[in-house]
Amino acid sequence: MRRLAIRPGGIGDSILGFPAIHHLALDGDLEVWARGEVLSLLPFKTCSIESSGIGLLGVATPSPRLLDRLSRFDEIVTWYGSAREEFRQALDRIHPRVRYLAALPTGNEQHASDFFAQQVGAATPALSQIEVPSTQHRMVVIHPFSGSAQKNWSLDRYESLAQSLRLLEKEVCFCAAPHQNFPGARVISDLAELGSFIKGASLYIGNDSGITHLAAACGANVLALFGASDAQVWAPRGARVQLLDTGALDSLNTDRVLAEVLAQPGFL
Repeated sequence: MRRLAIRPGGIGDSILGFPAIHHLALDGDLEVWARGEVLSLLPFKTCSIESSGIGLLGVATPSPRLLDRLSRFDEIVTWYGSAREEFRQALDRIHPRVRYLAALPTGNEQHASDFFAQQVGAATPALSQIEVPSTQHRMVVIHPFSGSAQKNWSLDRYESLAQSLRLLEKEVCFCAAPHQNFPGARVISDLAELGSFIKGASLYIGNDSGITHLAAACGANVLALFGASDAQVWAPRGARVQLLDTGALDSLNTDRVLAEVLAQPGFL
């Protein structure tokens, strides 16, 4: 079975879908088309959705190159374009065997990983695991950003937390993406390399973000700060993940987070 999986979404959404993706590879050869930034995390043949030309289906005449590539697969499983009727009609004209999988519905109360896993018949509870080597350094790594300001604990409080940890003789490193303006932060663009760096930390601290899901999936010690998101659906999963879910990040003060950090097994 030669199968193509087309999986859109940002870093966090993509990682939560990894158990489903891995299940699709159990009975044959799998190729994955996803956002370019997540491709280094996948142990399959990959292509970025942006460069594939798949986005033109239903909008313009598909290129001969795209038609040739799609014809090589026995089955296509796609979360991409499932809600666009013109996309489905165009793809159905090209390929005889396509499975369209729905996005997470509004009001869903099931964990996102389990929802995506069940769509393809994978076991639940589903756990995303990314195999990367550990870059040993034992610093406390903080990623203070996410895709939404509502999910972010304030930068001032993160900096206050970092100062308290330095007074305890802990080395602290902030990390950020290239587009995130944080002077002095370590910028690692490749997600596999970033996962290796975070895995080597004594502790990773972050918001509900794609990088927090990356940290959890790579096996890091994780303290995730939740407030605006539904942790039942979006919490990172892992044996070494601790969730601090307050329901309102504005009410979360530095002393509370510091106490949680110091309570982490083996931290002191």
